[in-house]
Amino acid sequence: MNIAVFSCSLHPQSRSYVLAKDLSEDFAALEATVEFFDLRDYELGFCGAPGARNSPGLDDLRGAIHRADAIILAVPIYNFDVNAAAKNLIELTGKAWNDKLVGFVCAAGGRASYMSVMSVANSLMLDFRCLIVPRFVYALGDDFDNDRTPEMTVGNDDIRKRLTQLAETTVKLAGPLRPLRM
Repeated sequence: MNIAVFSCSLHPQSRSYVLAKDLSEDFAALEATVEFFDLRDYELGFCGAPGARNSPGLDDLRGAIHRADAIILAVPIYNFDVNAAAKNLIELTGKAWNDKLVGFVCAAGGRASYMSVMSVANSLMLDFRCLIVPRFVYALGDDFDNDRTPEMTVGNDDIRKRLTQLAETTVKLAGPLRPLRM
């Protein structure tokens, strides 16, 4: 089983990156093949700008999405929505998302935006016929030890448990869906 995990934050000390790395380890423990992508490593032009669809590395990202049995978007929440880099990834890779299983891991500044992924989830469902994993992880700054340092880790046992549950649920759902995608 091939899982593509995208860390979508561009922050140098990204909380969602830490969540994505931990979740990738959970997938590996379940014997899934994980392709990990950190959008900080790509200079993607903004969708609609001249040449954006020819950004270096975009073909690799599109190919990973196309190959994946499931995709996880690890996103920061800004102004009650997923960040622009995550939305830009979706726009630039378009039809590669068709019929994919998609899950979310979020890092946010406050409790009030816990449903922020719903607009992107709805768009993925309607535009690309994606299925959304009915479990996601939402973490706040207090959930991290050594917050915003190179030594930052998930420090909340409940968040760790929920990451493991997200991995298990994603693998359970992706297996039976695999023949439907081919």
